[in-house]
Amino acid sequence: MTRYVAAIDQGTTSSRCIVFDHEGNIVAVDQKEHRQIFARPGWVEHDPEEIWTNVQAVVRGALAKLAITARDLVAVGITNQRETTVVWNKSTGQPVHNAIVWQDTRTDRLVRDLGGSEGQDCFRDLCGLPLATYFSGPKVRWILDSNLEWRKSAEAGELLFGTMDTWLIWKLTGRHVTDVTNASRTMLMNLKTLQWDDTLLAAIGVPRAMLPEICSSSEVYGHATGILKGTPVASALGDQQAALFGQTCFSPGEGKNTYGTGCFLLVNTGEKLVQSNNGLLTTVGYKIGAQPAVYALEGSIAVTGSLVQWLRDNLGVISSAADIEALARSVEDNGGCYFVPAFSGLFAPYWQSNARGVIVGLTSYVTKGHIARAVLEASAWQTREVVDAIAAESGVALTTLKIDGGMTANELLMQFQADVLDVPVVRPVVSETTCLGAAYAAGLAVGYWPDIESLRANWKKSMEWTPRMGSAERGRGYRKWKKAVKRTMDWTDADEEA
Repeated sequence: MTRYVAAIDQGTTSSRCIVFDHEGNIVAVDQKEHRQIFARPGWVEHDPEEIWTNVQAVVRGALAKLAITARDLVAVGITNQRETTVVWNKSTGQPVHNAIVWQDTRTDRLVRDLGGSEGQDCFRDLCGLPLATYFSGPKVRWILDSNLEWRKSAEAGELLFGTMDTWLIWKLTGRHVTDVTNASRTMLMNLKTLQWDDTLLAAIGVPRAMLPEICSSSEVYGHATGILKGTPVASALGDQQAALFGQTCFSPGEGKNTYGTGCFLLVNTGEKLVQSNNGLLTTVGYKIGAQPAVYALEGSIAVTGSLVQWLRDNLGVISSAADIEALARSVEDNGGCYFVPAFSGLFAPYWQSNARGVIVGLTSYVTKGHIARAVLEASAWQTREVVDAIAAESGVALTTLKIDGGMTANELLMQFQADVLDVPVVRPVVSETTCLGAAYAAGLAVGYWPDIESLRANWKKSMEWTPRMGSAERGRGYRKWKKAVKRTMDWTDADEEA
């Protein structure tokens, strides 16, 4: 009997289930979007129960498309939007508040207060992260501060906290656990001990009693109930670490860039914990069972694919995300227009929460085609800034960029990315490496694959883009981009909520 491994990808805009065979090929997929809830400017929320309902639906859908049941799966892995924060009642299982999404900026004032005179790097030595609205810890604090009874219940262990991996594992198995990659994004875990840190918990104001147990990224957490009844739930990886794993970046110096809602470039630093001085995040890349943790440097960009969604949903310029490539190709260049989508502030390498998005260089010549092109180019220029920061940190220049994620289907963007980086950009046969990484980690945990070398053997190149742009044009475009970025800064004032 043929056996498969499944991955649940709980993302920012949708949930998916993908089933893989032993060669790492996709054999079935199902996907369902969920609502984006914008209660106030800067606030972004999701309904955890809606997401759980959708996850069950896509699992059922993927199995049905392949005409299999849970008995045909050796394991299921989970990968998830990181930092998105859920707090729920341990007894009833009901969330006390909508999930606060990683993009949300409501904790801006709290983050400034926590930093005090020391500023945003006051906890970096312990957790590897700058103080920013991005991370989970301040989001938990905000929820508990908004209701005194909730704080009392959390201190008594009656309320539970989790990122989306924890929420789904709890729903599937009843266990309250997370993995080291997701825990490393909370600002509450010590990067060296890989445990919750009392100094961080006290400073940020999160009770230990509500925190999940920290486990490795690849082990059996429990066996599922419901539609997946009896299936080992055997991996959890934050989405970007899952993509690193799926791209088989198992050696120090290997890295990838994922183009999704945001854009995330990770480079494996091995068992060495590298603190950044150039606006990068030090994070856990993955941990396989009892083996030592593997660390990574990360450059995080908040808005890339979601900017295309914004062009579709908020402005109605395009009817589907796929339409943007044809519209952008209707013009030869951006017409002097640059779009910096600092909707939730600037992430790497700036970490400016008070920045907001701008479109600059507008003239009467600019059309919607030029704006569409500027939207795509924004992803490439933001990636260039992160690549420069990683080179400054590591002293090693990028020679090839491995890519994955939905936006890699846009060939105009990928060519422009190769042009502005001046290096080849390579897409694998299976570009859905986030799900693939979760599947690989789950399969390793149950012996479906024997070791990471067998995973390397599965990786195959699908397409490669090589640079065509001249150095003068590249330099001129980058200078203009940098000028545009400066226009976004210091937009919000200290007396604003977000």
